[in-house]
Amino acid sequence: MLARSDIASRLDAVRARIAAAEARFGRAPGSVQLLAVSKVQPAELIRAAHQHGQRAFGESYVQEACDKQALLGERALDWHFIGRIQRNKTKTIAAHFDWVHGLGDPRHAERLGAHRLTVSDEPLRCCLQVNLSGEASKAGVEPHALPELLAHCARIEGLRIEGLMTLPAPAEDIAAQRRPFAVLRALRDRLATPEQPLATLSMGMSDDLEAAVAEGATMVRIGTAVFGPRPRHP
Repeated sequence: MLARSDIASRLDAVRARIAAAEARFGRAPGSVQLLAVSKVQPAELIRAAHQHGQRAFGESYVQEACDKQALLGERALDWHFIGRIQRNKTKTIAAHFDWVHGLGDPRHAERLGAHRLTVSDEPLRCCLQVNLSGEASKAGVEPHALPELLAHCARIEGLRIEGLMTLPAPAEDIAAQRRPFAVLRALRDRLATPEQPLATLSMGMSDDLEAAVAEGATMVRIGTAVFGPRPRHP
């Protein structure tokens, strides 16, 4: 596990990478938000990151995240659920998170919206996950089904659809990395309306954040580069 003192320098390095990519690809300074993926990392490292100005954290395991929130409850943090959504966890997700990044099932959307209405006046902010590879093992909706899912979710009280998210297969060079991100951006551009601009593109991780920024990412989900190698989930 990293020492608390290492977190500041690692955050600075990631922020510098994002700023350099914004400049390189003609993006406005500060247009890309860093989501620090803190799953399986201890609460003390999240506390250290927050002390160095990081506010948004991504978690994949519901109970683990709730335990950390109890320990860090006095801090003004934004909690993003980035794991696979399970039907029996929708009530807890709706109550304990500000964002959900992997929404791809209309039944999950309905449950999340209904539960959210019982716990908060603020809607649950959501990104619809798009499966661009067509692999059955990957979560998310296929591109051809995205318009129907988007229209369905837009009618659900308790949810606000902020944009789209994808998790492509790893690729070695930046040209190959950029291709799926370009597809997601094109989907967003085609489906966005003034009433629903889909302003958030949640895409890019430690190894491909530059490619994601090049293709319009507004939020990059960075774990290893911030917190170091991930411990095994118990």
